[in-house]
Amino acid sequence: MVAPVPLRVVRCGGSALHGARAVFSADSKYLLCAAGDFVKMYSLATEETLQLMGGHADRVTGIQLNPRNHMQLYSSSLDGSIKLWDFMDGIPIKTFSVGPKLLALYALASCEDSVFVIVPKSGERDTFQLVSVKLTKAAGQDVEAKELAVVLDGVDASPKHTAFGREGEYVASVKELNLQVYFFKQKQLNRFSVSATKTKGGNNHFTCIACHPTEDCIATGSADGKIRLWRNFYHKKEYTFSTLHWHHDTVMDLAFSIEGTSLLSGGVESVLVLWRNESDCQKDFLPRLGSPIEYISVSPDGALCCTLHADNRITIVNSNLRFSKSIQGLIKSADVKTGLVVDPRTKALVLNGEPGHLQFYCLQSDQQLFSLDIVQRQYIHQAGLNQADLVKVAFSARGKWLATVEEREEVTDPELQLKLWFYDEETQSFKLNTRINMPHEDHITDVCFRDMDELEDDSLILVTTGRDCVFKVWVMVEDTDPEAQQSVSWSCDFVGSYHNYQATNCCFSEDGSLLAVSFEETVTVWDSVTWDLKCTFCHPPGKIRSICFGRLMCSKYLIGATDYGFLCCWNLLSCALEWSAHLNILVLQPDPLSEYIAAVSWLSKESSLFVFKPNEPRPIYIQRNLCKEKIQLAAFVPRDEPEMIGSEKYLWLRRSQLFFLTDTQ
Repeated sequence: MVAPVPLRVVRCGGSALHGARAVFSADSKYLLCAAGDFVKMYSLATEETLQLMGGHADRVTGIQLNPRNHMQLYSSSLDGSIKLWDFMDGIPIKTFSVGPKLLALYALASCEDSVFVIVPKSGERDTFQLVSVKLTKAAGQDVEAKELAVVLDGVDASPKHTAFGREGEYVASVKELNLQVYFFKQKQLNRFSVSATKTKGGNNHFTCIACHPTEDCIATGSADGKIRLWRNFYHKKEYTFSTLHWHHDTVMDLAFSIEGTSLLSGGVESVLVLWRNESDCQKDFLPRLGSPIEYISVSPDGALCCTLHADNRITIVNSNLRFSKSIQGLIKSADVKTGLVVDPRTKALVLNGEPGHLQFYCLQSDQQLFSLDIVQRQYIHQAGLNQADLVKVAFSARGKWLATVEEREEVTDPELQLKLWFYDEETQSFKLNTRINMPHEDHITDVCFRDMDELEDDSLILVTTGRDCVFKVWVMVEDTDPEAQQSVSWSCDFVGSYHNYQATNCCFSEDGSLLAVSFEETVTVWDSVTWDLKCTFCHPPGKIRSICFGRLMCSKYLIGATDYGFLCCWNLLSCALEWSAHLNILVLQPDPLSEYIAAVSWLSKESSLFVFKPNEPRPIYIQRNLCKEKIQLAAFVPRDEPEMIGSEKYLWLRRSQLFFLTDTQ
C-alpha cells in the first residue's frame, strides 16, 4: 500500500522581483534576482529563467556573488539563514543558520571568511544592527554560524541605506537625517547630520547610499530628490559635500559605474539618470521605463546596468544608456477587478495589468507574454483623478472573441464602454471589432459568452448583467454598411429583467441551452433560444454572490453561494434544493474539463478549500488552512497532458491545475 502524497501548495509566481538588488554573473551573461522565497537566474541573451533556486522558508533579502569563487552565490533570508549556491547548476552547497531575521547581505573580497548582515537588535523594537557573521569551515551541508560581531548600531533596516567603500576600508550608513561612517583599520566612527527641512520645504531624510569604488567619496539620496556627494569625511569638521538635483521626488537608488567616473540614479519618475564627473551640467537620461525604479545594479565589466521596478519589471540597459531589453513578471495592479480568466488559446492567465491594460501572464515562465491596451488613453499618475479602468473580461470558448468592459467612476453617472475584440490570425493579436457606449445605465456586474462549439459563429451570444436591473443579450449581425471594414458587428438582441432587482451574475449551462442570471437574492433560469423564464431559486436571507452550472454527468445541477454564508445546490429537473452547506464561500470555480467544482471559504482569518461534485453533498477533498492570506481569485488551468493520479481524492487535479491569487497578489 503506497501512502498518498499530500497535496502541496506551491508559490508559483507573482513574487516581487524587487526584494533585493540584482546581481550580474562575473561574465555578465546571467542576471540573478531575489523573487520571494526563491533566487532566479535569467539568461541575458534569451531572457528565459534558467534556474529557480528554492530552499529558503521566507523572503530572500539579499544576494551576493562569493568574492572568492564567482560561480557561487550567497543569499540571505528572513528565515534567519545564509545559503551558498552553485548557481549554474542551481544547487545549494551549504546552509548557515544564523538565527535572527536577516534583512540585508554584504560580501567583501577583503573579508576572508565572513559576510555582513543587518539584523534586528535583540530586546528592542524597530532597532537594527549591522553585524559580521563568521562562516565556519566545518564539514556538512547544514552548519551553525552563531558568531556575530556588531559593526554599527542603529542602522536602517533597508539594504539601500548601508554601503561599503573603497575595497572595504570603511562602511557608511544613513538613517533619517544622519550619516555614520566607520573606518575598520582605525576603528573610528564619524557621524554627520543634515538639518531637518530646508527653507523651500524640502525633505532631507536620507533614502539611499552608494560608495565610490576607488576614491573616498560617498553619494547619498534623499526624499526631496537631492543627491549629495560627501568628501573628506575622515575629518569630523572639515568634511565637504556638493549637491546634484534633478529628481522631483524621492531618490530610490544610486550606483556608481565600475571605474567610478559616473553615477546612476533612479526614482519614482521612471527615469534613469546618468551623472558624469559629479557635475550638474553633464547628465544623460533614459526616460519612460514604465514604473518607479527600486534598485540599480552594474555589471562587473561595466557594459550593462539593470534596474528593478515597482511593477515587477527588470530592465537591462547598455552603459551608453541605450535600452536593451526587459523581463516583465506579474504586474501587481491596485485591484484585480477582471478576475482571473484563462485565455483558451495560450493557456495564459489574463487579468488587470498596468492601468487600462490586460496582461497575459504565462504561469510556466512566471513572465508576461504580452499586454493589450484596452482603454487606449494616456494614464495620468495622480491621486484623486477619475480615470477609465478595466473591470470585466470574458473569452469565447476557443479564444476567438474577447469582451471587455471599462468604466470611469463618476459620482452621478458612470461612463461605461463594452468592447468586442476579434483575434486576427495574421497579426496574432486582438483587433477591436465593436465599441458600445453605455451598454447599461449603471455598472456592469458580469459578462459571459455562450460556450457552444464556436465553429458556427451564429451560435455565439454574449450576455451582460447590470445594476440597472436588466440583463442584455448581444449577438453578431452582418454589417451592411459598404464603408465598414469588417463583415460583422455586435448589437443587442434581447433585454430581460426580474421584479426590478439588480442583476448580479450570469452563466450558461454546458450545452448552452440555459442561461442563469442572479437578481440579488434570486436565481432565474432562462431558455437561451426563446428567452422564456423557466424557473427561479432562492435561499434567503442573503444575496447570491456567485453561480455556476454542473458539467458532464452533473449538468442537471446549479450551484450558488450566498453572502450570508450558504453554498446551495439546486436540481434543474425537479426545480428543488438538492442540498445546502453552511460555508462562507468567496470563490466558486468549476473545472472546465471535469465535474469537479472548487470552493474557497474564508473563516476566522484562514482560507480553506473544498472540492466537490454537485451530485454528492460530501466534499471529495477538504484542505483546511490552505493559505494564511485571503484568497481573492482562483482559476482552473487545463494541463497539456492528463496526470497519472492514483489516489481517489486527488482525481480532481488530473486534467487541470488549480491556481489561486491571494489579496497581496
